[in-house]
Amino acid sequence: MNISRRTDAVLLLVALVWGSSYLAAKTATAALPVLAVLFARYAISALACGALVAFRSRRSWTRAEVRVGSLLGVTQAAVLLLETYGVAHTSAANAGLIISLTIVLTPLLDRTGGRRLPRTFFLAAGLCVLAVGLLTAGNGLHAPRLGDALMLAAAVVRAAHVTLVGRLTTGRRIDPLHLTTVQTAVGCALFLPAAAPALPALTHSGATTWTQLVYLALFCSVFAFLAQTRAVQGTSATRASLLLGTEPIWAVAVGVALGGERFTLWAALGGGLMVAGTYWGQSIERRHRAASRVRDGEACPVMTPTGV
Repeated sequence: MNISRRTDAVLLLVALVWGSSYLAAKTATAALPVLAVLFARYAISALACGALVAFRSRRSWTRAEVRVGSLLGVTQAAVLLLETYGVAHTSAANAGLIISLTIVLTPLLDRTGGRRLPRTFFLAAGLCVLAVGLLTAGNGLHAPRLGDALMLAAAVVRAAHVTLVGRLTTGRRIDPLHLTTVQTAVGCALFLPAAAPALPALTHSGATTWTQLVYLALFCSVFAFLAQTRAVQGTSATRASLLLGTEPIWAVAVGVALGGERFTLWAALGGGLMVAGTYWGQSIERRHRAASRVRDGEACPVMTPTGV
């Protein structure tokens, strides 16, 4: 297998892992309180990141890494709090599709340099909004259920988090592993007090629950982030975005195949429109950003989803 195909395979694996994270989180929260799941995930991730830093990194830490990582740790914790509570009250398939709204919400928040988005982007965003309405319709039109509403809130907060990441890290000497380590440590500190009453239940959890927690921490967080960072350096921004953009498709496939979830006709139509709308909006934004950065003499970064 040549380098290009290996890179594609890694990016597809990252998308698959992120897509499967919704079912893993939903199953884990059925056995444990949400806050216990979040604390365990952060604690395992922090230990893994700390081990990687000790083994690999000989670079000294910078103040920027600690300051930026601390702030992003708070916003990331807010995203995961909403996502995990959301997926606990809706289907894994719905969660994966609704959270993909981040792809079209982020450019609306990230207006760096005063760039105006093309009108066609707003048509794509409108298609995604229609898709959310169909996804939450179930067997008939009604107000969004609690889980769907929380996932909508999570998509908005995640878009703000992604925008903040770009603004705080651009042009700074920041090691991604150091940044991730600080964020996981902050998450541990934030969730420990609230999760403390559930720690006895956590320690007595069965092998299946611990497997899901380890999977969420090591594969959906640490592995996915580091593999994505390394893989995108060996391919084009367009190709990476398309491959990583398959995350909601994997979320549906895993939810239906392994979680036994079923789609109504309304939900299936909404899912199709969501995938089409996010891909369309992503391609419009990517071309617009690339053209703007070429004019400004800058490189065009890859914007990607991140799973639960």
